[in-house]
Amino acid sequence: MAIEKTDTLVIGAGQAGVAMSEHLSKLDIPHIVLERSRIAERWRSERWDSLVCNGPAWHDRFPGLAFDADQDAFVAKDKVADYFEAYARKFNAPIRTGVEVKKVTRNVGRTGFTVETSAGVIEANRVVAATGPFQQPVIPAVAPQDDRLLQMHSTQYRNPAQLPAGAVLVVGAGSSGVQIADELQRAGRQVYLSVGAHDRPPRAYRGRDFCWWLGVLGEWDAATVKPGTEHVTIAVSGARGGETIDFRRLAHEGITLLGMTKSFDNGVASFQPDLAANVARGDANYLSLLDAADAYIERNGLDLPPEPQARRMLSDPACISEPVLSLDLAAAGVNTIIWATGFALDYSWLQVNAFDDKGKPQHQRGVSSEPGVYFVGLPWLSRRGSSFIWGVWHDARFIADHIAIQRKYAAYRDAGQRAQAAAAVPAEV
Repeated sequence: MAIEKTDTLVIGAGQAGVAMSEHLSKLDIPHIVLERSRIAERWRSERWDSLVCNGPAWHDRFPGLAFDADQDAFVAKDKVADYFEAYARKFNAPIRTGVEVKKVTRNVGRTGFTVETSAGVIEANRVVAATGPFQQPVIPAVAPQDDRLLQMHSTQYRNPAQLPAGAVLVVGAGSSGVQIADELQRAGRQVYLSVGAHDRPPRAYRGRDFCWWLGVLGEWDAATVKPGTEHVTIAVSGARGGETIDFRRLAHEGITLLGMTKSFDNGVASFQPDLAANVARGDANYLSLLDAADAYIERNGLDLPPEPQARRMLSDPACISEPVLSLDLAAAGVNTIIWATGFALDYSWLQVNAFDDKGKPQHQRGVSSEPGVYFVGLPWLSRRGSSFIWGVWHDARFIADHIAIQRKYAAYRDAGQRAQAAAAVPAEV
């Protein structure tokens, strides 16, 4: 079988791969993009039915194309996937779908990499891993071994009708967990929600979305995670036109809040006594953004209407003041557990020296410790905004520029080589 060759091979055709292809195309860098399913497949088949973007249409997009929607709306997941397909068509991106990458290894004694795929072998001078952060759903080892319970990761959840009758325990209160819990409660289910450490920014404040506030306050450009916040999730939602996540409100509407899930033993779930502290931490994060916004408005003399009601807090529900530390699942009627507990990276196919001893990519702004290997689409690749649609686009531009520079170095010929090349050219008759 013939071996195909290309300069740069991009693996993955989600938002990261499409952005990468655009910038490589602008720089006339020969490349191929491989995608094992369809373009932006995770938006189509690995999210629940009612999911919308957590940022407004004017913000969560690439610079070169606006969504065909109200720019302040929160775009539905299938329209996001359609958007990336349309974007790829704009510049005729060389994307091959239905091709899975099996293994990438560095060539010995010569430049580049050999890439084994389901459609044959490709040799590339450079490889860009654009598979994103949502690779391997994580269900913690604490999950009970109980056949009486339906257990699923949030990637498998689609809608309330999918679940058996009965109450639902949702573990994890980041954006996915809290939105799923709220949807189930609105569908008439009894819901228990296990809440860990989280940030909960206001959906909007004084007439501006929180995405705008993080932009003007410089938060999107923060280069490193603040110490102690490495495992803190963010609770924000664009559902039903967008709303601020308020755990007290959810509890007053019928959801029973619980602390961090600790263990399961003979059908009884145990929880950490940290619910009040976790909610208080979220409140502090919320109020700190309001304070920063108010200071910015005053400092710049902006005419944005005051919003004093944004600082009013609901009373603590009973589940906060008198926390539930254990729950007999059968007695509570819980037949389903949904694990909204995030993802792990899986680069088992990328067999190069680009990872630390824990399997985490080693890179500087996506340029890996293995020359010729790049990463794009990961959280905090260069800044806080790196895993957002627009942030991926800017990171991909930096990586494409780096590739272009390396190509120029590789093409350099010294005086002797230039003279040899000139001598090899046949004289005109």
